[in-house]
Amino acid sequence: MTVPPTAGRQRGKNPYGERSDEIPPISTKIKSAKFKHTVLQYRFLIAKTLRISRRRFYRRVIKVEPQRYRVNEWIRVPEVRLIDETGAHVGVVPTAQAIARAREHELDLVEVQPLANPPVAKILSFSKLKYEEDKERKREKARQKKVEIKGVRLSLRIGQHDREVRLTQAQQFLGNDDKVRIELILRGRERQHKDLAEKIIQDFISTIHQTIPVKVEQGISAQGGKLSTIIAKE
Repeated sequence: MTVPPTAGRQRGKNPYGERSDEIPPISTKIKSAKFKHTVLQYRFLIAKTLRISRRRFYRRVIKVEPQRYRVNEWIRVPEVRLIDETGAHVGVVPTAQAIARAREHELDLVEVQPLANPPVAKILSFSKLKYEEDKERKREKARQKKVEIKGVRLSLRIGQHDREVRLTQAQQFLGNDDKVRIELILRGRERQHKDLAEKIIQDFISTIHQTIPVKVEQGISAQGGKLSTIIAKE
């Protein structure tokens, strides 16, 4: 019996005599393996590129240092444009002479504009200058502080002790320059007494105003059974 040449690669025939479930040739397997390898390399390169691009967008935090001055003998230039202790412009003088004049008044010679030609130096108290700069830096930092909104919750049947506790909390929040949201929630039949709830909130604000001057930034608003308002220190 003669075996057909395709019998070794054929698993069966359907009733119509056509081939089905034929095993692909070896060359096709090799091409498929090469394609998979290429796809894996391509995915690896994409992932590596994305990792590199993510690293590029990291922000470096640069610490801003306070300005540094050259004082007295640390001023190396031979001449300076002098401003005396009264703020008057003296003119260009030798550095040694300017230092001697500052010492006569028990002050310092501070180089305030080093990039000028010649540099501008002023007779003043260096310790006082540093103190004023630190004070201004702290003031600027306090000005940039993020204002938060703190919450104080009242009720229609709040007792005297609980009311005093809420007053103390609100005064502490306002003392830290934060805003205060005053809330009052009405439940059930209490919703019929919104006018009484508004009066409780207004009396609460008036009591705070007796110790800390405050202003109403957002009037009393009602959402369902909740009344709220926002106050801040004047």
